[in-house]
Amino acid sequence: MTSQSQTHHKKPPKQPLKSPQKQWSIADFEIGKPLGKGKFGRVYLAREIKSKYIVALKVIFKEQIEKYRLHHQLRREMKIQTSLRHPNVLRLFGWFHDEERIFFILEYAHGGELYKELRKSGHLSERQAATYIASLTQALAYCHEKDVIHRDIKPENLLLDHEGRLKIADFGWSVQSKNKRHTMCGTLDYLAPEMVENKAHDYGVDNWTLGVLCYEFLYGAPPFEAESQKDTFRRIMKVDLNFPDSPLVSADAKNLISQLLVKDSTKRLSLQKIMEHPWIVKNADPTGTCSN
Repeated sequence: MTSQSQTHHKKPPKQPLKSPQKQWSIADFEIGKPLGKGKFGRVYLAREIKSKYIVALKVIFKEQIEKYRLHHQLRREMKIQTSLRHPNVLRLFGWFHDEERIFFILEYAHGGELYKELRKSGHLSERQAATYIASLTQALAYCHEKDVIHRDIKPENLLLDHEGRLKIADFGWSVQSKNKRHTMCGTLDYLAPEMVENKAHDYGVDNWTLGVLCYEFLYGAPPFEAESQKDTFRRIMKVDLNFPDSPLVSADAKNLISQLLVKDSTKRLSLQKIMEHPWIVKNADPTGTCSN
């Protein structure tokens, strides 16, 4: 990525791709290098020819949508992500399709996946972890106000922009609903007990995931990791939470994690209370940016 980062010190223009009514097509973009590969397609760096604005183009194959019957999920993802405007939520500017593919025009997050950052450093500093958790909490508070439950917050779905600001990226499992939900979805290590037990769930599942992530940021692995899926499920249901001696983590951080990883979803710390928690107040960078 080095060759590119040289050209990226300038801030991207504030109001990209201003014409939502425009019928986009692949001819409007110069396609660059691949940025990543998902289960149903790939993501490429791209530049809108007219404005020179850099975006990420997510390409999804219609054949895969058919095969896995994802029409409803995809439409929901488009609708939800297009309607969200928050500094910590990745923008979906628009979409178009051709015979074989559907294209999402997405905000480009220059820093890539937080997951890679975490793997590279093993674990994050308390300042970094608190800054990311605060950013996530603010983004989720905004989503929850709009009746959107994300349901799949994990390091692979968190991206960093050119200033190190966190962006929630993938809304594939999100729902917009005031009612409790029953679908078990998301990623094993991050599932709340009520999902593992196939019980109705609501916004509380996102609060639980914040606890799992906070733990993983500080210790380098999720808290209920186990040899088998069955054992992970068992540990989640028991809330079998241990804090290793190393790396050294402050009592305040452990206190926040313990107040989020609570089996009864109504007793989990609220998003408002997370922002007021001493660990966040003491450690989070108020600008929301993390330069390593």
